[in-house]
Amino acid sequence: MSSRPPSGAAQPMARFGGLLATGLRDVTSDPSALDSRGFWAVSASFEGELVCARFDDVREEPVPAPVPGAWRGPAAGDWTSSLDRAAYVDGVRRVREHIAAGDVYQANLCRVLSAPVPDGPEGVDVDALTALLARGNPAPYAGTIRLPEHGLEIATASPELFLRREGRVVESGPIKGTGRTEADLLEKDYAENVMIVDLVRNDLGRICVTGSVTVPDLCVIEKHPGLVHLVSTVRGELGPDAGWPELFAAAFPPGSVTGAPKSSALRIIDALETAPRGPYCGGIGWVDADRGTGELAVGIRTFWFDRARGVLRFGTGAGITWGSDPEGEWRETELKAERLLAVASGAYEVSGGTLQ
Repeated sequence: MSSRPPSGAAQPMARFGGLLATGLRDVTSDPSALDSRGFWAVSASFEGELVCARFDDVREEPVPAPVPGAWRGPAAGDWTSSLDRAAYVDGVRRVREHIAAGDVYQANLCRVLSAPVPDGPEGVDVDALTALLARGNPAPYAGTIRLPEHGLEIATASPELFLRREGRVVESGPIKGTGRTEADLLEKDYAENVMIVDLVRNDLGRICVTGSVTVPDLCVIEKHPGLVHLVSTVRGELGPDAGWPELFAAAFPPGSVTGAPKSSALRIIDALETAPRGPYCGGIGWVDADRGTGELAVGIRTFWFDRARGVLRFGTGAGITWGSDPEGEWRETELKAERLLAVASGAYEVSGGTLQ
């Protein structure tokens, strides 16, 4: 099957919250372009593949109401996982063995779900999926990047801030700790969050002015559709010679979806996971180089379309610590996925612009 979009496919665009970008100007993998000029949509895969797309026309436009029939997703029973339950539970046990050996304090273990789309590649418009997600699973960093010619078609409902930049001030909002309700959060969740905050502090400290890195918020409970998270904030002032290339070099991939120490966690992830994460757990968002601002989310709660294979993909995972229960971590990955898969598979029906 060809990876090229069909004739007449939807035009390149990007959508982030209330901003719509059209009129594709150019595409590059050079992060220094983000410090030049223009408005850029940005996707960095977990494996480090960077796509920066500059658009000429950027305007305020709300996410449109879902159009019945515009999105036909996979059947609910068609999803398959790169790691089944037994393999995932065994992977959690192996991470705990690494922790016992002193190799790592915490590591994220993730799996990638895949399913064929019923109408084939010609029927896929990820922005129609974004419209459904906006109603069925609203998120602060939701968006679309639609670049079929460049193999990038993403609909994200991410709740997590990877990097926000306002001039020389940079901020990250790592999430660690998930439950259906606040009562589900365990001591393990709070310890995990603090570990990752320390990692993010160290990452940003490499490129920020000495003494400027602070933690304004630690382990704040945030409510999201169907679950709650523990969220912290890490903030610093960029050094005089630091820009987007230095930010990526210091902070990527996001610490909350790797582990601590990051280098050891990455080695364990590479050994245990059987499928590339792609946009999942990478960075997705926008940069306005003219204003010196930008906002990249951690690519969680994210769908991406693999046009070459005609499948929709979605990632889910959990942070593993010594206090992890293997079956409990599997259930966490299920919890994180269930609502979004229901939206994408049509278990939520649109009627009058609302989800029933």
